[in-house]
Amino acid sequence: MQKKNRIEMAAEALVPLESNPDVINKFLQKHGVPTKWNIVDVMGLEPEMLSWVPRPVAAVTLLFPISEAYEQHKGKEEAEILSKGQEVSNNLFYMKQNISNACGTIAVIHAVANNTDKIEIADGHLKKFLEAAKDLDPAARSALFNNSEGIINAHKELAQEGQTQANPNEPVNHHFITFVEKDGVLYELDGRKAFPINHGSTSAETLLEDAAKICKEFMARDPNEVRFTVMALVATD
Repeated sequence: MQKKNRIEMAAEALVPLESNPDVINKFLQKHGVPTKWNIVDVMGLEPEMLSWVPRPVAAVTLLFPISEAYEQHKGKEEAEILSKGQEVSNNLFYMKQNISNACGTIAVIHAVANNTDKIEIADGHLKKFLEAAKDLDPAARSALFNNSEGIINAHKELAQEGQTQANPNEPVNHHFITFVEKDGVLYELDGRKAFPINHGSTSAETLLEDAAKICKEFMARDPNEVRFTVMALVATD
């Protein structure tokens, strides 16, 4: 989800997926994710509020406004990583985004794809996509996604179920990203960035708390902005 003048995108623009757990959970279940795995709202980032989130937490997603402060930080961060380098696990699943407003679906794919050791996905479009994308690079995964009609059509269908009416041709300045733990490291997965971002050590048990710290940094860069939404992919009974 982003303004067209901020990044070059493929010709097709989707209606953005709403940051509504009910809608996203329908998307997950439509694609064979077991019903025990659900997206839930994270109502606050302080320890007491985080303690209310069911465990285990497999991934954390953040919906945030694309602002000038974000763009400036993004450029500075990229330049610093290109200069100093970073370690990225070979086991991490990361893909680029080049369809406007597809970031919600890509965020969900990032969440599930990096937890296939825990989440047993039933046969269907998502499982087929992940198997085909497994050994591809991030750009090739994006191209494969662009041609995955079953996933794209599910996005289109569920985008219409949200409470907010949206036009795919209107500029959207909100964006979804995902945080996951892989091989003991916290990664930020944003298809608009040049690469995944290594945010240092974490664990499956502390993923939520460590991701919350990075979410707070996003918020601190835009102190006058309140349009942030945090959700988590969790296992429930």
